[in-house]
Amino acid sequence: VQVRESGGGLVEPGGSLTLSCAVSGRTSSTSAGMGWFRQASGEEREFVAGIRWGDGITRYADYLKGRFTASRDISKDTAYLEMNNLKPEDTAVYYCASNRLGLMVLANLYDDWGQGTQVTVSS
Repeated sequence: VQVRESGGGLVEPGGSLTLSCAVSGRTSSTSAGMGWFRQASGEEREFVAGIRWGDGITRYADYLKGRFTASRDISKDTAYLEMNNLKPEDTAVYYCASNRLGLMVLANLYDDWGQGTQVTVSS
């Protein structure tokens, strides 16, 4: 399974961005769920959101307070992370990753990772 993120960039506080995560080589046994993580400079990588391919069930980090929405398009093997009301503290490299288990929070349960895409929130 190969994973590739896109859609990062520079946005002003309060703005929105949607990240895409294209997955190649995906089958129901090689990828059951996708996760979004982020890592700010000098910080640990943290869970942002996850989504299960089969039924679209999602899970989010508590600190997001409903600002982000994960979705997937099975026909395109692509997952999305819609980010609204962005704040400077959301600045980080965002990664998506694939796992064989489903809706996972722990990074070490993910098998395949993308290269990351930078999101910068600044005026």
